[in-house]
Amino acid sequence: MFENALSIIIALGVLITFHEFGHYYVARLCGVKVLRFSVGFGKPIYTYTAKSGTEFTLAMIPLGGYVRMLDGREGNVPEALKSQAFNNKNVWQRIAIVAAGPIANFILAIVVYAAVAGMGLQALAPKLASITDNSPLAQTQIEVGAEITQVNGVRTHSWEDVNLALADLIGQTGRYSVRYLPADSTIEEEGDFTLNRWLAGEEPSNLISRFGAEPWRPRVVPTIADVVDGGAAQTAGFKAGDTVLAINGEKVVDWQSFVVWVQKSPAAQLNVLVERNGQQQTLLLTPASRELDGVATGFAGLAVAPPELSSEDLRTREFGFWGSAVYGVQQTWQMTTLTVSSIGKMLQGLISLDNLSGPITIAKVASASADSGLQSFLKFVAYLSVSLGVLNLLPIPMLDGGHLLFFGIEAVRRKPVSERIQGFAYRIGASLLFAMMAVALFNDIARL
Repeated sequence: MFENALSIIIALGVLITFHEFGHYYVARLCGVKVLRFSVGFGKPIYTYTAKSGTEFTLAMIPLGGYVRMLDGREGNVPEALKSQAFNNKNVWQRIAIVAAGPIANFILAIVVYAAVAGMGLQALAPKLASITDNSPLAQTQIEVGAEITQVNGVRTHSWEDVNLALADLIGQTGRYSVRYLPADSTIEEEGDFTLNRWLAGEEPSNLISRFGAEPWRPRVVPTIADVVDGGAAQTAGFKAGDTVLAINGEKVVDWQSFVVWVQKSPAAQLNVLVERNGQQQTLLLTPASRELDGVATGFAGLAVAPPELSSEDLRTREFGFWGSAVYGVQQTWQMTTLTVSSIGKMLQGLISLDNLSGPITIAKVASASADSGLQSFLKFVAYLSVSLGVLNLLPIPMLDGGHLLFFGIEAVRRKPVSERIQGFAYRIGASLLFAMMAVALFNDIARL
């Protein structure tokens, strides 16, 4: 719980700060007096007042933030300060100030994705271990061992790329293509497949499997690399270098099968046959029992020796400074269009509302991405930044997009929308937002 909370606080803290700084910075450029810059809601934990009079606040509830500007609609403004009031700025300045928040999120996403590219990208080649019968992929001539290189025109360097390309096909109907590199060949081939409202209304989990692909994974030999001090394995007598051969008389073919045995056997004694220095011996292992997502799960306290991978198994991409910047822009654009497309499909009923996620799911994903390494966590932060930018641009009153809608109408009509209409629209917008938050929270609890 602590790791989940810390991960989500860091992620949201960075995103909210950048979003609100966008509003703050452009407001200052336009000569608007900023009264408060707050990260979080509720009771202030820390407050600093700058020479400009702006109060910078860190509040207790890290689920949002705001920039409060001098505004004649919220109270009397002294005559000397009227030129610094937000409502007295021209419509284009107000549009710039409001749009600056979401734009800051997109800029942050570009920077973070570029930083990820600067570290270099390495992933398993998207090769096929098996193909499911009667699946979309089975409609093509692709065979086991082939490497997927494109899905519907999107270049795929990894299974993550394949997953993102497939996500864009959810709910689609039509004929699409997949390009692939057959095993032992250097010439790409192309196959077509037909979709009919693919996964429409369903929860699109494990898209790669639903597409009909089983990813190739290297076989991990169950050879022990490290034994945790004080763990169940050390108590049983395991040593680094041991290779697990069998459990309770059943052959162990790889590390994953050993892990499955251990996890399903909390506090149960297992007869483990190992090979040590060319000799076989049996160890009695009683996995420790821990709660994992509410289920008793066995833990042994062992680390496996990583498999050796050849250059043929990996796809490595190195980027220079400008290459990283281009990658950042491309990834941000891809995730933006995917998010907008998903929202549109949700409104059409092609994607179920069950896919809406709230703070609990976001916290779990943040924690899981942090556990997977720095690159994984940074990618999550970038995607969350894109989502925040897109969400705030939706033309819903109460959001930045709602304000932009009213200012756009004002720019066309050359007079502002009446306060009565705006007030009515804000009440509808607040109801929509609360309803959406309620559904997302309900989905979070249901997943738990």
